[in-house]
Amino acid sequence: MTEHYYTQNPEVGHQLALIEVTLRGQALRLYTDRGVFSKKKVDFGTRLLVETAELPKEGRIADVGCGYDPIGLAVAKESDRRQVFMVDINCRAVKLARKNARLNHIDNVTVKESDLLQAVKQYPFDAILSNPPIRAGKATVFRLFEESYEALKPGGVLWIVVQKKQGAPSAVKKLESLFEQVDEVEKKKGYRIIKAIKSSV
Repeated sequence: MTEHYYTQNPEVGHQLALIEVTLRGQALRLYTDRGVFSKKKVDFGTRLLVETAELPKEGRIADVGCGYDPIGLAVAKESDRRQVFMVDINCRAVKLARKNARLNHIDNVTVKESDLLQAVKQYPFDAILSNPPIRAGKATVFRLFEESYEALKPGGVLWIVVQKKQGAPSAVKKLESLFEQVDEVEKKKGYRIIKAIKSSV
């Protein structure tokens, strides 16, 4: 398989860059590098996800497949009453996320190298966000949905972004087989924001 961002140890050479972005009203400076997702700028789908998601002001939130982590850091900076766990299988992404947390003086985060939620499955989450690793294949994406359902507290919410042409209908069908309520809450430029709620009962 051709190397892509869902790779534990990218072999492509480094090309560190610094970008500036504002998400959820939070100004961030972020180091990026080759071998991680959307290294030149925050991609449209990620931006749509983080701006659309309705999140509790406090509690435990996970960003799965965090990359250099515009999502988790914006969410953490917005409210210091949140504890945000940022996980990625890509060790280069994990190092960047830690570096970016320090750069932006954000302390209410935990960054872990993890195959999806495996390294943090002992924690019950109030919300989980993910721009799923579509290139890793449907089996991996569906496992993310399954692990998210198990990791969420009763009443917890999974927020994902997926393109219609990259399997949005099958993703929704899988989510509906797991979650008690699944809604498409936003769609723009072929991207869908899906909200999946675990029953509070």
